[in-house]
This record gives sequence, structure tokens and C-alpha cells, in this order.
Amino acid sequence: MNFERVFQMLGGGGKTSYAKNSQLQEKAVIKIKPLVEESIQQICKTIPEKLVVADLGCSSGPNTLLVLSQIINAVYEYCTQSSQQKPEIQYFLNDLPNNDFNNIFQLSVQYEKKIREEKGDDYVPFYVVGVPGSFYRRLFPSKSVNIFHSSYSVHWLSQVPEGLEEEGSHLNEKEIYINKGSSSIVADLYLKQFMRDFSDFLKSRSKELIFGAGRIILSFLGRADWQSIGGLLYTWGLIAEALNAMVLEGLVEEDKLNAFNLPFYSPSMEEVISIINMEGSFQLEKVQTFDSNWDPFDLSNDNFVEDKSLSGKNVSNYMRSITEPLIASHFGNDIIEDLFSRYAKNITRHMFAGKPKFLVFILFLKLKDEEQAICG
Repeated sequence: MNFERVFQMLGGGGKTSYAKNSQLQEKAVIKIKPLVEESIQQICKTIPEKLVVADLGCSSGPNTLLVLSQIINAVYEYCTQSSQQKPEIQYFLNDLPNNDFNNIFQLSVQYEKKIREEKGDDYVPFYVVGVPGSFYRRLFPSKSVNIFHSSYSVHWLSQVPEGLEEEGSHLNEKEIYINKGSSSIVADLYLKQFMRDFSDFLKSRSKELIFGAGRIILSFLGRADWQSIGGLLYTWGLIAEALNAMVLEGLVEEDKLNAFNLPFYSPSMEEVISIINMEGSFQLEKVQTFDSNWDPFDLSNDNFVEDKSLSGKNVSNYMRSITEPLIASHFGNDIIEDLFSRYAKNITRHMFAGKPKFLVFILFLKLKDEEQAICG
């Protein structure tokens, strides 16, 4: 499977589309607002003529321009208070080539019109450009970007870990991710792939960021342990359970299930920090974590799920919005409705153990200067 060719969020505006099911990502973007404002304040102290920002793994839909909105507001507030000229903003939106960039451009035109009408002469000029390609390699010229932002993206790997299939046998049979039935070898292969990918991500950004002002703001799914009821082990395991049931009923080929593994990894904070230190280009300025309910429409902080059936459907729609193209490319479109209907029921049953929550990491990274990078 060519991951870059098939992976994308589910487009359109239907009930299972990414546009209708991206509330979890919105929550993360809201959480990083203080870090965005802090970055803008530091950069604008140098009175730059141009501010260059790139959003990596931007996808499409209503959240796409949220960070841009935060940046515009932060620039406006800082420059107004300090009585300095507002810099122009060059805003790059990056994702894989199959992303719905047309939707993004339409949204950006509407957004610019709205901002011009609201701000008038106080308008902060900005220019939106799409950049297709994988963020695990270079995307921009050397020393050309002030801020990189990426939300809910770096937990997706560049590929399924190498080594899961050896001489025609599958090391992770009946599973689609690390699970209780997976061997320690499987978990190790996933970790090694994440280490390679995240190191490549950091190394590429270190070349592209401007020294002195270069910062990265990341939010992504992580784990505290493998056993938490809200962990990704259970999220993906309940999809694997539905697929295995369909195998027993002759609706899915067993060989197809055995050959399918997700290009995904939820790291521990210790693993993340270790990779940052080993790569050596960045210093970790701030770390935050927060819990986010599996159900994107459940905003309560308690541990009780009032309508478990509805929450099961909500979670199923959310997971479908981010995985349908990937699953359909391997198993075909015919199983999708049945699979996610079964998955919703599995989620509903899982809700009786308590309200499951994702663990989200937020990292604020500052590019070391050349002397710091050499000295480590």
C-alpha cells in the first residue's frame, strides 16, 4: 500500500465527513493558543517585515484556518500595543497530495473577505499557499519559516512499520495495531518506525526554521500506558474485533485482515523526549497534556456516559472520518457501512467500563542556535 497515495481525511460535508467530526482537533487548537501568542510576541520584537508560518498536516474543513486566525489576532494585538507596523503573513498549508486543497482555498477566500470587512484599515495582510507532500521530508527552503504548527498529525507514520511481514507470514495476525495479542516484536517495530519518522520530521524542520525565532508547536495523541480503557490500543482493537467477526461470517478475507496494519503510533512522553534529545536540533520549552473524550461531542468532564449508544455512533463516525479511505483502499468500499455499524456497537459496549479518553500531548519546541546544536 502506498500510504501517501491513499491516506486522507474523508471529504465532503456528510455526517461521517471529517468536516463534521473534527471537534477533537478543534479542542487541541484552542489549547495551543497561548503558545501561538507567545511565539508571535517573541518574533514581532524584531519588527519583521514578513512572518512565515506553516501548518503541517492541515487537512480541510472548519479547523483549517483556526491557527491562522489566532496568529492574525496575536499580530494585531501586539503591533497595536507596541505601535509598530504589522508584518505581512505568509501562511503555508501542507498535507498529502490527496487532501482537499480546493476546499481550503475556498475557505481562505471567504475568510479573507470577512477579515477585510471587519478590520478595514487595520487589516493584517496574509497570503495562503498550499504545499502538498509528506512532512517527513523537506518542504521549504533553508531558514525560511518562523513557526511550524501541526495538530493531530505526527502520530501518523510515513508507512506501516517494516518487518511486520516476513517470508509471507504476518507477525500481527488478526490485529491492525499493537494489541494484547501482539508480540513484543510488533511493538518494537512500531516504536522504531516512529523514531525514524519523528527524527526525520525534526531534522527537516531544523533546516527550514529561521535561527533565533524558529519554533514548533505540536499536538498529537500519546499514551500513559497500554492498559488504559481510553488508550489507542482499545480504539483500534475494537475495529479489529469487528473485522474478525466479519472474517468468521465470510464477509472479509482472513488473509486481507492479516495483511492490514495501521501506519500509526501513540508514543509515551518518555519516548518523545528521548527522540528530541537524540536528534539534537531542538530544546523542549514546554510540555502539556490533556484528556479528550473519545466522543467528540461530549464536552463534560465527568466519568459517566449518559447515552452510550449515541456516543458509540459519534465515536464510530469520528474514526470513520479519519480512516475510511485507508480501510477502503485495502478491503474495498463494500464493507464500510457494516464495519462501522459493528464498531459503533463495540464502542457502546466499551462505554460501560467508564468514559474513555484520549491522552493528547502538546509540545513547544525552540530551535537551538548553531553553537547549541553542536554542543548538544
